[in-house]
Amino acid sequence: TASADGAGDLPVETKEALVNELDSAIEETRVFLASLRVDLQKIQHAAKDTHSFTTVTLLDDAVEAILVNDDTKREYLTLSAIVDRLFKAILPDAAANRFGVDRKTIVVIAEKIRNLTPPADISEIMGGVETLLDASVAPKGYVIKEPASGGQYLDLSKINFEVLKAQFKKGRKRIEVEKLRGQIKNKLSAMIQLNKSRMDYYLQFQKLISEYNAGSKNIDAFFAELISLAQDLSKEEQRGIAENLSEEELTLFDLLTRPAPKLSRKERESVKEVARELLDTLKAERLILDWRKGQQSRAAVQLEIENLLDNLPDAYETGVYEEKCQLVYQHVYDSYYGDGRSVYALAR
Repeated sequence: TASADGAGDLPVETKEALVNELDSAIEETRVFLASLRVDLQKIQHAAKDTHSFTTVTLLDDAVEAILVNDDTKREYLTLSAIVDRLFKAILPDAAANRFGVDRKTIVVIAEKIRNLTPPADISEIMGGVETLLDASVAPKGYVIKEPASGGQYLDLSKINFEVLKAQFKKGRKRIEVEKLRGQIKNKLSAMIQLNKSRMDYYLQFQKLISEYNAGSKNIDAFFAELISLAQDLSKEEQRGIAENLSEEELTLFDLLTRPAPKLSRKERESVKEVARELLDTLKAERLILDWRKGQQSRAAVQLEIENLLDNLPDAYETGVYEEKCQLVYQHVYDSYYGDGRSVYALAR
């Protein structure tokens, strides 16, 4: 029930409980940061004195310290999420005022970590709402800006690897690793969505991360192997050009040739022609609007695949042929929605 002197006030018992929880959560976060030699108060003093360069440096130092491994990163993000949730639960009650600076500093550090691997979400839409909430309790004299989203991420296809190596050597190594790792993760996600045969790259990526988290690789070795993987991914993106195939055709070609059968150069060229013809025929005649919803339209697509794959070289024995028919049908079902819509069209 709202009190007589404040329509937005929380009931006393609820407010006290939330305030106590928030106080404890902030203290737990402060202790965790101190264990990593991060002084929350030092960052806040720099912000209060409007030393913007010093503040940015201290915030980056905090991020570098937290990124020891995935466990420390995960623990900090969890702690910051609890602080943020409790703070917002108290809003718009004035009791939140005394926690504003601590909460803001903790959340900004967390956002800087998250922004090293930008997710596809609606945070920009929600940002306006959160700004309004913050404004109602924002203490004066502190300027700890939210990190900008965009402009700081590496585009894997445009990386100058020599420059990146030099930057790693002279910069904050953990931050550089996190940025590269995040870009590889995003690129892998997009590449695998288009072509599931690239899953080996993802498994290699996960193995590198596991070894680093387990302490069997130091940060220099981890970075070197991430660089090598990024270079391999860049080559993989260009493989279609070398094979004279579009991304869609390359996916079908890979499904038909990996891991078997073993083919001669002439047979490989024959498989490429089959892949091109299959894709053209399906698009022109079978992948109609909502084709996946009708039993007849699904059956027609499957039959077309079986008929056209019958033109594969003799190396495709009956068992292999039947397996390829199923693999190709599943790929078409997963990737093509009909009427020109597909994962490939969305990726352009």
